[in-house]
Amino acid sequence: MTTTTTTGDDASPPPPPDSEPVTERLPAPRLVARATGTYIARMQPRYLADVPSAVAELARLRRGAGKRAHQVPDLWGIGGTDELADLLDGHEGFFRPEYAEEAVFLAATLWALHQQSSRDHGMYSRGQNLGGAVRTLIRLKGAASADEEDSPLRKRLVRVGTAESLDSVAVRLREIVLLLRGAKVPLDYARLAGQLYRWQHRPDRAGVQREWGREFHLAAVSAARKAKAGADSGSGDAIDGTLRPDEDFGGYAAGE
Repeated sequence: MTTTTTTGDDASPPPPPDSEPVTERLPAPRLVARATGTYIARMQPRYLADVPSAVAELARLRRGAGKRAHQVPDLWGIGGTDELADLLDGHEGFFRPEYAEEAVFLAATLWALHQQSSRDHGMYSRGQNLGGAVRTLIRLKGAASADEEDSPLRKRLVRVGTAESLDSVAVRLREIVLLLRGAKVPLDYARLAGQLYRWQHRPDRAGVQREWGREFHLAAVSAARKAKAGADSGSGDAIDGTLRPDEDFGGYAAGE
């Protein structure tokens, strides 16, 4: 048998599916998080102040909660997509912009659903990650510490982590957000958007799933420390809900 050796440019194998430029891998989730955070930080105070245009825009966004961006053409151009386009300008090698659009769209529409009818508190709060929010909700429901791991709410979070399609993730997140809305537990939608961007890239999916599980378990440790600190100081913890549209998200959304 004669073996022919190929040389030159044709010798390089084609890149594997879902490969991406190394230089864009790290900043991409941060840009997605920043676009989402910038949009919500601009809209949330206006909604809380009952500005008619903001109220109307959130009503439109809610129709897209749990859906994919292409399924709701009426929402093209709102919900953070313009902010995303502005941030992506000049990033010609940005990996999978469609992943970014889906992540921003899903996070923004879920926030609009979460914020519905709540004018006293913003439902976007930095630092309240998905696993921590579910843990908080479980405790508000009165579950004993020994029962938290077996809670149906924890199982809902597990269902998000085991979903195999973005459609399933969207629907399952919508179910959790409705429960968070009922208990007025906020969520960090900028961080979530960055995670959703990474989740769509198959090699990064396991890392996002681990983050959601780690957030849930670390929330238990954090709550215990806060309870001890509160007992020692005799005062509760203060939450700084200040939002700035121009805030630098850094590596925050990448789970750093």
